[in-house]
Amino acid sequence: MTVSRPPRRRPFPRSKVCRFCADSSLRMDYKEPNILRVFITERGKIIPRRISGNCAKHQRQLTTAIKRARNIALLPFTVPKR
Repeated sequence: MTVSRPPRRRPFPRSKVCRFCADSSLRMDYKEPNILRVFITERGKIIPRRISGNCAKHQRQLTTAIKRARNIALLPFTVPKR
């Protein structure tokens, strides 16, 4: 005889807030790689909006800024293999 368990409930996820909308002093610019580094993985990929919590407008601006910073070698395209 099998006893079925009720499904486990996931904790309510906290809604993510866009950092750039919340803090107007935070400036997104391709010449500031320290801010942009937060939004790329160790492999050099851009973190998606659903994970970073950015709004659509700022995610588009962020993507453009990261791509520009890569082109002038402020950020890596990929991480070299070891």
